[in-house]
Amino acid sequence: MSGESTYTPANGASRWLDERLPILRLVNDSFVDYPTPKNLNYWWTFGGVLSFCLVVQIITGVVLAMHYVPTTALAFASVEHIMRDVNYGWVLRYIHANGASMFFIAVYIHMFRGLYYGSYKAPREVLWILGCLIYLLMMATAFFGYVLPWGQMSFWGATVITNLFGAIPFVGQSIATWLWGGFAIGDPTINRFFSLHYLFPFLIAGVVILHIWALHVPGNGNPAGINAKGKQDMVPFHPYYTSKDAFGLVLFMIMFAYFVFYAPNSLGDVENYVVADPLKTPLHIVPEWYLLPFYAILRAVPSKIGGVILMFGAIAVLFILPWLDTSKVRSARFRPLYKQFFWIHIVVCLVLGWCGGQLPDNVVAQVGDISFTITHLSRILSFYYFFHFLVLFPLLGLIEKPKPLPESISASVLGGHTAAAKS
Repeated sequence: MSGESTYTPANGASRWLDERLPILRLVNDSFVDYPTPKNLNYWWTFGGVLSFCLVVQIITGVVLAMHYVPTTALAFASVEHIMRDVNYGWVLRYIHANGASMFFIAVYIHMFRGLYYGSYKAPREVLWILGCLIYLLMMATAFFGYVLPWGQMSFWGATVITNLFGAIPFVGQSIATWLWGGFAIGDPTINRFFSLHYLFPFLIAGVVILHIWALHVPGNGNPAGINAKGKQDMVPFHPYYTSKDAFGLVLFMIMFAYFVFYAPNSLGDVENYVVADPLKTPLHIVPEWYLLPFYAILRAVPSKIGGVILMFGAIAVLFILPWLDTSKVRSARFRPLYKQFFWIHIVVCLVLGWCGGQLPDNVVAQVGDISFTITHLSRILSFYYFFHFLVLFPLLGLIEKPKPLPESISASVLGGHTAAAKS
Protein backbone atom coordinates (compact mmCIF):
# COMPACT_ATOMS: atom_id res chain seq x y z
CA MET A 1 0.00 0.00 0.00
CA SER A 2 1.14 3.52 -0.69
CA GLY A 3 0.86 4.70 2.95
CA GLU A 4 1.12 8.33 4.02
CA SER A 5 2.12 11.03 1.56
CA THR A 6 5.83 11.92 1.42
CA TYR A 7 5.41 14.90 -0.88
CA THR A 8 6.90 18.24 0.18
CA PRO A 9 6.29 21.29 -2.06
CA ALA A 10 9.58 22.64 -3.36
CA ASN A 11 8.55 26.28 -3.71
CA GLY A 12 5.73 28.74 -3.19
CA ALA A 13 4.05 27.99 -6.54
CA SER A 14 3.90 24.24 -5.92
CA ARG A 15 2.74 24.88 -2.35
CA TRP A 16 -0.07 27.13 -3.66
CA LEU A 17 -1.14 24.48 -6.19
CA ASP A 18 -0.92 21.68 -3.65
CA GLU A 19 -3.34 23.46 -1.32
CA ARG A 20 -5.89 23.87 -4.12
CA LEU A 21 -5.32 20.91 -6.48
CA PRO A 22 -2.86 18.33 -5.10
CA ILE A 23 -2.06 16.83 -8.48
CA LEU A 24 1.71 17.00 -7.94
CA ARG A 25 1.25 15.17 -4.64
CA LEU A 26 -0.80 12.50 -6.45
CA VAL A 27 1.92 12.01 -9.08
CA ASN A 28 4.65 11.90 -6.44
CA ASP A 29 2.84 9.40 -4.24
CA SER A 30 1.74 7.21 -7.18
CA PHE A 31 4.81 7.18 -9.43
CA VAL A 32 7.81 8.57 -7.54
CA ASP A 33 7.90 7.61 -3.85
CA TYR A 34 5.39 4.80 -4.25
CA PRO A 35 6.77 1.83 -2.24
CA THR A 36 7.34 -1.11 -4.57
CA PRO A 37 8.57 -4.66 -3.86
CA LYS A 38 12.30 -4.87 -4.53
CA ASN A 39 12.10 -8.17 -6.45
CA LEU A 40 10.01 -7.18 -9.49
CA ASN A 41 11.41 -8.55 -12.75
CA TYR A 42 11.02 -7.34 -16.33
CA TRP A 43 7.65 -9.07 -16.71
CA TRP A 44 6.27 -6.20 -14.59
CA THR A 45 7.45 -3.71 -17.23
CA PHE A 46 4.51 -4.46 -19.51
CA GLY A 47 2.09 -2.38 -17.46
CA GLY A 48 4.03 0.71 -18.52
CA VAL A 49 4.37 -0.64 -22.07
CA LEU A 50 0.58 -0.96 -22.28
CA SER A 51 0.13 2.65 -21.16
CA PHE A 52 2.54 3.71 -23.90
CA CYS A 53 0.62 1.68 -26.50
CA LEU A 54 -2.70 3.23 -25.43
CA VAL A 55 -1.33 6.77 -25.73
CA VAL A 56 0.16 6.00 -29.18
CA GLN A 57 -3.14 4.52 -30.41
CA ILE A 58 -5.16 7.50 -29.19
CA ILE A 59 -2.81 10.14 -30.67
CA THR A 60 -2.44 8.44 -34.06
CA GLY A 61 -6.15 7.58 -34.13
CA VAL A 62 -7.20 11.18 -33.56
CA VAL A 63 -4.95 12.40 -36.41
CA LEU A 64 -6.12 9.65 -38.79
CA ALA A 65 -9.75 10.47 -37.99
CA MET A 66 -9.19 13.96 -39.41
CA HIS A 67 -8.67 12.45 -42.89
CA TYR A 68 -10.89 9.36 -42.80
CA VAL A 69 -14.34 9.33 -44.46
CA PRO A 70 -16.74 6.78 -42.88
CA THR A 71 -18.83 5.88 -45.94
CA THR A 72 -18.81 2.70 -48.01
CA ALA A 73 -18.09 4.74 -51.16
CA LEU A 74 -15.10 6.66 -49.79
CA ALA A 75 -13.66 4.72 -46.81
CA PHE A 76 -11.18 2.66 -48.86
CA ALA A 77 -10.18 5.67 -50.97
CA SER A 78 -9.70 7.86 -47.87
CA VAL A 79 -7.30 5.30 -46.39
CA GLU A 80 -5.32 5.32 -49.65
CA HIS A 81 -5.40 9.14 -49.54
CA ILE A 82 -3.89 9.02 -46.04
CA MET A 83 -1.17 6.66 -47.27
CA ARG A 84 -0.26 8.65 -50.39
CA ASP A 85 -1.18 12.31 -49.96
CA VAL A 86 -1.19 13.20 -46.24
CA ASN A 87 2.19 14.31 -44.89
CA TYR A 88 3.64 11.30 -43.05
CA GLY A 89 0.21 9.67 -43.32
CA TRP A 90 1.80 6.33 -44.20
CA VAL A 91 3.81 6.41 -40.96
CA LEU A 92 0.76 7.31 -38.89
CA ARG A 93 -1.32 4.58 -40.45
CA TYR A 94 1.38 1.92 -40.07
CA ILE A 95 2.01 2.97 -36.45
CA HIS A 96 -1.72 2.75 -35.72
CA ALA A 97 -2.25 -0.56 -37.53
CA ASN A 98 0.83 -2.25 -36.07
CA GLY A 99 0.23 -0.52 -32.74
CA ALA A 100 -2.89 -2.64 -32.33
CA SER A 101 -0.79 -5.79 -32.67
CA MET A 102 1.85 -4.43 -30.28
CA PHE A 103 -0.93 -3.58 -27.83
CA PHE A 104 -2.19 -7.17 -27.89
CA ILE A 105 1.30 -8.67 -27.67
CA ALA A 106 1.89 -6.61 -24.52
CA VAL A 107 -1.51 -7.39 -23.02
CA TYR A 108 -1.13 -11.14 -23.59
CA ILE A 109 2.29 -11.11 -21.91
CA HIS A 110 0.80 -9.02 -19.09
CA MET A 111 -2.10 -11.45 -18.62
CA PHE A 112 0.01 -14.60 -18.76
CA ARG A 113 2.38 -13.03 -16.23
CA GLY A 114 -0.66 -12.51 -13.99
CA LEU A 115 -1.65 -16.15 -14.43
CA TYR A 116 1.87 -17.39 -13.66
CA TYR A 117 2.43 -15.27 -10.56
CA GLY A 118 -1.15 -15.44 -9.25
CA SER A 119 -1.83 -11.71 -9.60
CA TYR A 120 -5.59 -12.42 -9.70
CA LYS A 121 -5.69 -13.80 -6.16
CA ALA A 122 -7.04 -11.96 -3.10
CA PRO A 123 -6.84 -9.08 -2.39
CA ARG A 124 -6.39 -8.20 -6.09
CA GLU A 125 -9.62 -9.65 -7.50
CA VAL A 126 -11.01 -6.26 -8.58
CA LEU A 127 -7.67 -5.38 -10.16
CA TRP A 128 -7.84 -8.58 -12.26
CA ILE A 129 -11.49 -8.05 -13.23
CA LEU A 130 -10.77 -4.50 -14.38
CA GLY A 131 -7.86 -5.85 -16.43
CA CYS A 132 -10.17 -8.40 -18.07
CA LEU A 133 -12.65 -5.61 -18.79
CA ILE A 134 -9.87 -3.61 -20.48
CA TYR A 135 -9.03 -6.69 -22.56
CA LEU A 136 -12.68 -7.08 -23.61
CA LEU A 137 -12.88 -3.40 -24.59
CA MET A 138 -9.64 -3.79 -26.56
CA MET A 139 -11.11 -6.69 -28.51
CA ALA A 140 -14.23 -4.68 -29.36
CA THR A 141 -12.15 -1.64 -30.34
CA ALA A 142 -9.90 -3.76 -32.54
CA PHE A 143 -12.87 -5.33 -34.29
CA PHE A 144 -14.45 -1.93 -35.00
CA GLY A 145 -11.12 -0.67 -36.33
CA TYR A 146 -10.63 -3.73 -38.53
CA VAL A 147 -13.80 -2.83 -40.42
CA LEU A 148 -12.84 0.78 -41.18
CA PRO A 149 -10.35 0.27 -44.09
CA TRP A 150 -13.30 -1.30 -45.96
CA GLY A 151 -11.24 -3.94 -47.70
CA GLN A 152 -12.47 -7.43 -48.46
CA MET A 153 -11.56 -8.83 -45.06
CA SER A 154 -13.06 -5.78 -43.33
CA PHE A 155 -16.43 -6.22 -45.01
CA TRP A 156 -16.68 -9.97 -44.72
CA GLY A 157 -15.29 -10.03 -41.20
CA ALA A 158 -17.97 -7.56 -40.17
CA THR A 159 -20.57 -9.70 -41.95
CA VAL A 160 -19.54 -12.88 -40.13
CA ILE A 161 -19.19 -11.36 -36.66
CA THR A 162 -22.36 -9.25 -36.73
CA ASN A 163 -24.35 -12.24 -37.99
CA LEU A 164 -23.21 -14.17 -34.92
CA PHE A 165 -25.31 -11.86 -32.74
CA GLY A 166 -28.32 -12.92 -34.75
CA ALA A 167 -27.96 -16.40 -33.25
CA ILE A 168 -28.76 -15.10 -29.76
CA PRO A 169 -32.35 -16.13 -28.91
CA PHE A 170 -35.06 -13.43 -28.79
CA VAL A 171 -32.78 -10.35 -28.94
CA GLY A 172 -30.13 -11.45 -31.43
CA GLN A 173 -31.70 -10.11 -34.59
CA SER A 174 -32.47 -6.80 -32.92
CA ILE A 175 -28.82 -6.46 -31.84
CA ALA A 176 -27.59 -7.27 -35.36
CA THR A 177 -30.02 -4.76 -36.89
CA TRP A 178 -28.84 -2.10 -34.45
CA LEU A 179 -25.19 -2.79 -35.29
CA TRP A 180 -25.94 -2.58 -39.00
CA GLY A 181 -28.11 0.51 -38.65
CA GLY A 182 -30.53 -1.19 -41.05
CA PHE A 183 -31.12 -4.62 -42.52
CA ALA A 184 -27.70 -5.07 -44.11
CA ILE A 185 -24.17 -3.75 -43.75
CA GLY A 186 -23.86 -0.30 -45.31
CA ASP A 187 -23.13 3.36 -44.60
CA PRO A 188 -24.85 3.39 -41.18
CA THR A 189 -22.75 0.37 -40.15
CA ILE A 190 -19.38 1.88 -40.99
CA ASN A 191 -20.46 5.18 -39.43
CA ARG A 192 -21.37 3.46 -36.16
CA PHE A 193 -18.20 1.40 -36.11
CA PHE A 194 -16.12 4.53 -36.72
CA SER A 195 -17.85 6.34 -33.85
CA LEU A 196 -17.39 3.39 -31.49
CA HIS A 197 -13.78 2.85 -32.56
CA TYR A 198 -13.06 6.51 -31.82
CA LEU A 199 -14.88 6.44 -28.47
CA PHE A 200 -13.71 3.16 -26.96
CA PRO A 201 -10.01 4.08 -26.47
CA PHE A 202 -11.09 6.92 -24.18
CA LEU A 203 -13.33 4.45 -22.34
CA ILE A 204 -10.34 2.12 -22.03
CA ALA A 205 -8.29 5.02 -20.64
CA GLY A 206 -10.95 5.57 -17.96
CA VAL A 207 -10.88 1.90 -16.94
CA VAL A 208 -7.06 2.01 -16.92
CA ILE A 209 -7.27 4.79 -14.30
CA LEU A 210 -9.52 2.54 -12.20
CA HIS A 211 -7.09 -0.33 -12.80
CA ILE A 212 -4.16 1.73 -11.47
CA TRP A 213 -6.29 2.89 -8.54
CA ALA A 214 -7.18 -0.72 -7.71
CA LEU A 215 -3.46 -1.59 -7.93
CA HIS A 216 -2.49 1.10 -5.42
CA VAL A 217 -4.91 -0.16 -2.76
CA PRO A 218 -3.27 -3.57 -2.04
CA GLY A 219 0.04 -2.61 -3.70
CA ASN A 220 2.07 -4.45 -6.32
CA GLY A 221 2.33 -8.18 -6.34
CA ASN A 222 5.75 -9.76 -6.76
CA PRO A 223 7.37 -12.88 -8.27
CA ALA A 224 7.57 -14.60 -4.88
CA GLY A 225 3.85 -14.08 -4.34
CA ILE A 226 4.29 -13.12 -0.68
CA ASN A 227 3.36 -9.99 1.22
CA ALA A 228 5.95 -7.34 1.99
CA LYS A 229 7.23 -7.27 5.58
CA GLY A 230 8.17 -3.71 6.27
CA LYS A 231 10.32 -1.17 4.47
CA GLN A 232 13.22 -3.61 4.10
CA ASP A 233 11.21 -5.38 1.36
CA MET A 234 10.36 -2.20 -0.56
CA VAL A 235 12.09 0.45 -2.67
CA PRO A 236 10.71 3.74 -4.09
CA PHE A 237 9.27 3.40 -7.59
CA HIS A 238 11.63 6.15 -8.80
CA PRO A 239 14.42 5.84 -9.78
CA TYR A 240 14.58 2.05 -9.49
CA TYR A 241 11.61 1.05 -11.59
CA THR A 242 11.30 4.14 -13.78
CA SER A 243 14.77 3.39 -15.17
CA LYS A 244 14.04 -0.33 -15.44
CA ASP A 245 10.69 0.29 -17.19
CA ALA A 246 12.30 2.85 -19.49
CA PHE A 247 14.90 0.29 -20.61
CA GLY A 248 12.20 -2.32 -21.21
CA LEU A 249 10.10 0.22 -23.12
CA VAL A 250 13.05 1.11 -25.38
CA LEU A 251 13.51 -2.55 -26.29
CA PHE A 252 9.78 -2.85 -27.02
CA MET A 253 9.89 0.30 -29.17
CA ILE A 254 12.74 -1.17 -31.23
CA MET A 255 10.56 -4.19 -32.05
CA PHE A 256 7.61 -1.86 -32.73
CA ALA A 257 9.75 0.26 -35.08
CA TYR A 258 10.92 -2.84 -36.94
CA PHE A 259 7.35 -3.75 -37.88
CA VAL A 260 6.42 -0.16 -38.77
CA PHE A 261 9.40 0.47 -41.07
CA TYR A 262 10.46 -2.97 -42.31
CA ALA A 263 7.42 -5.28 -42.13
CA PRO A 264 4.35 -3.02 -41.90
CA ASN A 265 1.94 -5.47 -43.54
CA SER A 266 3.28 -8.74 -42.14
CA LEU A 267 0.69 -8.89 -39.35
CA GLY A 268 -2.27 -8.01 -41.59
CA ASP A 269 -4.17 -9.75 -44.40
CA VAL A 270 -3.45 -9.02 -48.07
CA GLU A 271 -7.18 -9.32 -48.83
CA ASN A 272 -7.71 -6.04 -47.04
CA TYR A 273 -5.86 -4.23 -49.82
CA VAL A 274 -8.72 -5.15 -52.16
CA VAL A 275 -11.78 -2.89 -51.93
CA ALA A 276 -14.83 -4.51 -50.31
CA ASP A 277 -17.04 -6.42 -52.76
CA PRO A 278 -20.33 -7.85 -51.39
CA LEU A 279 -20.56 -10.12 -54.46
CA LYS A 280 -17.16 -11.77 -54.04
CA THR A 281 -16.54 -13.83 -50.91
CA PRO A 282 -12.89 -14.48 -49.92
CA LEU A 283 -11.84 -18.12 -49.78
CA HIS A 284 -10.98 -17.83 -46.08
CA ILE A 285 -12.48 -15.18 -43.79
CA VAL A 286 -10.35 -14.63 -40.68
CA PRO A 287 -10.03 -11.92 -38.02
CA GLU A 288 -6.76 -10.33 -36.96
CA TRP A 289 -4.17 -12.71 -35.46
CA TYR A 290 -4.84 -11.68 -31.87
CA LEU A 291 -8.46 -12.89 -32.07
CA LEU A 292 -7.71 -16.21 -33.81
CA PRO A 293 -7.82 -18.46 -30.68
CA PHE A 294 -11.39 -17.37 -29.98
CA TYR A 295 -12.28 -17.72 -33.65
CA ALA A 296 -11.03 -21.31 -33.53
CA ILE A 297 -13.26 -21.99 -30.50
CA LEU A 298 -16.20 -20.44 -32.35
CA ARG A 299 -15.70 -22.68 -35.40
CA ALA A 300 -15.10 -25.81 -33.32
CA VAL A 301 -18.81 -26.11 -32.48
CA PRO A 302 -21.25 -27.26 -35.20
CA SER A 303 -24.07 -25.22 -33.66
CA LYS A 304 -23.97 -21.49 -34.38
CA ILE A 305 -25.40 -20.49 -31.00
CA GLY A 306 -23.17 -23.06 -29.28
CA GLY A 307 -20.10 -21.56 -30.90
CA VAL A 308 -21.12 -18.06 -29.84
CA ILE A 309 -21.68 -19.21 -26.25
CA LEU A 310 -18.31 -20.96 -26.09
CA MET A 311 -16.47 -18.03 -27.68
CA PHE A 312 -17.85 -15.54 -25.18
CA GLY A 313 -17.53 -18.13 -22.42
CA ALA A 314 -13.78 -18.38 -23.15
CA ILE A 315 -13.53 -14.70 -22.23
CA ALA A 316 -16.07 -14.79 -19.40
CA VAL A 317 -14.20 -17.56 -17.57
CA LEU A 318 -11.24 -15.18 -17.11
CA PHE A 319 -13.40 -12.91 -14.95
CA ILE A 320 -14.03 -15.66 -12.36
CA LEU A 321 -10.47 -17.03 -12.05
CA PRO A 322 -9.95 -15.57 -8.54
CA TRP A 323 -12.70 -17.87 -7.28
CA LEU A 324 -11.73 -20.92 -9.34
CA ASP A 325 -8.17 -21.17 -8.01
CA THR A 326 -8.22 -22.88 -4.61
CA SER A 327 -4.47 -22.74 -3.94
CA LYS A 328 -3.28 -20.46 -1.13
CA VAL A 329 0.11 -20.07 -2.81
CA ARG A 330 0.18 -17.34 -5.44
CA SER A 331 3.33 -17.77 -7.49
CA ALA A 332 3.90 -20.70 -9.85
CA ARG A 333 7.56 -20.61 -8.73
CA PHE A 334 6.46 -22.63 -5.72
CA ARG A 335 3.76 -24.70 -7.46
CA PRO A 336 5.61 -27.35 -9.52
CA LEU A 337 2.47 -29.11 -10.77
CA TYR A 338 0.65 -25.91 -11.71
CA LYS A 339 3.74 -24.62 -13.51
CA GLN A 340 3.66 -27.60 -15.89
CA PHE A 341 -0.01 -27.09 -16.72
CA PHE A 342 0.60 -23.37 -17.17
CA TRP A 343 3.04 -24.03 -20.02
CA ILE A 344 0.69 -26.62 -21.51
CA HIS A 345 -2.04 -23.97 -21.47
CA ILE A 346 0.21 -21.50 -23.35
CA VAL A 347 0.91 -24.14 -26.02
CA VAL A 348 -2.84 -24.84 -26.30
CA CYS A 349 -3.60 -21.13 -26.80
CA LEU A 350 -0.87 -20.80 -29.45
CA VAL A 351 -2.09 -23.87 -31.36
CA LEU A 352 -5.69 -22.63 -31.11
CA GLY A 353 -4.51 -19.39 -32.71
CA TRP A 354 -2.87 -21.39 -35.50
CA CYS A 355 -6.05 -23.40 -36.00
CA GLY A 356 -8.07 -20.20 -36.26
CA GLY A 357 -5.93 -19.09 -39.18
CA GLN A 358 -6.37 -22.36 -41.14
CA LEU A 359 -9.22 -23.65 -43.28
CA PRO A 360 -11.41 -25.83 -41.02
CA ASP A 361 -11.34 -28.81 -43.42
CA ASN A 362 -7.55 -28.87 -43.75
CA VAL A 363 -6.23 -32.32 -42.83
CA VAL A 364 -3.78 -32.40 -39.92
CA ALA A 365 -3.25 -36.17 -39.89
CA GLN A 366 -4.49 -39.19 -41.82
CA VAL A 367 -4.96 -42.60 -40.18
CA GLY A 368 -6.18 -45.08 -42.76
CA ASP A 369 -9.46 -43.75 -44.12
CA ILE A 370 -9.96 -41.41 -41.16
CA SER A 371 -8.95 -37.79 -41.60
CA PHE A 372 -8.09 -35.66 -38.57
CA THR A 373 -8.88 -32.08 -39.54
CA ILE A 374 -8.34 -28.60 -38.12
CA THR A 375 -11.90 -28.72 -36.79
CA HIS A 376 -11.20 -31.91 -34.80
CA LEU A 377 -8.00 -30.41 -33.37
CA SER A 378 -9.84 -27.18 -32.47
CA ARG A 379 -12.49 -29.17 -30.59
CA ILE A 380 -9.88 -31.03 -28.53
CA LEU A 381 -8.00 -27.84 -27.70
CA SER A 382 -11.21 -25.93 -26.91
CA PHE A 383 -12.20 -28.68 -24.50
CA TYR A 384 -8.82 -28.44 -22.81
CA TYR A 385 -9.06 -24.64 -22.59
CA PHE A 386 -12.18 -24.86 -20.44
CA PHE A 387 -10.94 -27.98 -18.62
CA HIS A 388 -7.83 -26.05 -17.58
CA PHE A 389 -9.77 -23.28 -15.88
CA LEU A 390 -12.93 -25.03 -14.68
CA VAL A 391 -11.43 -28.34 -13.52
CA LEU A 392 -7.65 -28.11 -13.13
CA PHE A 393 -7.64 -24.75 -11.34
CA PRO A 394 -9.86 -25.91 -8.44
CA LEU A 395 -8.33 -29.40 -8.38
CA LEU A 396 -4.65 -28.45 -8.34
CA GLY A 397 -5.11 -26.22 -5.31
CA LEU A 398 -6.43 -29.20 -3.39
CA ILE A 399 -3.93 -31.91 -4.40
CA GLU A 400 -0.72 -29.98 -5.07
CA LYS A 401 2.04 -29.76 -2.46
CA PRO A 402 3.81 -26.42 -2.98
CA LYS A 403 7.47 -25.75 -2.28
CA PRO A 404 8.48 -23.81 0.86
CA LEU A 405 7.94 -20.06 0.56
CA PRO A 406 10.62 -17.46 1.37
CA GLU A 407 10.38 -15.77 4.74
CA SER A 408 10.31 -12.36 3.09
CA ILE A 409 10.87 -10.57 -0.21
CA SER A 410 14.39 -9.67 0.91
CA ALA A 411 15.08 -13.32 1.63
CA SER A 412 13.88 -14.30 -1.85
CA VAL A 413 16.16 -11.67 -3.43
CA LEU A 414 19.22 -12.61 -1.34
CA GLY A 415 18.56 -16.34 -1.37
CA GLY A 416 17.84 -16.49 2.33
CA HIS A 417 16.01 -19.05 4.42
CA THR A 418 12.55 -20.25 3.48
CA ALA A 419 9.57 -21.04 5.58
CA ALA A 420 7.31 -24.03 5.02
CA ALA A 421 4.37 -23.30 2.73
CA LYS A 422 1.04 -23.27 4.47
CA SER A 423 -1.52 -25.64 3.09
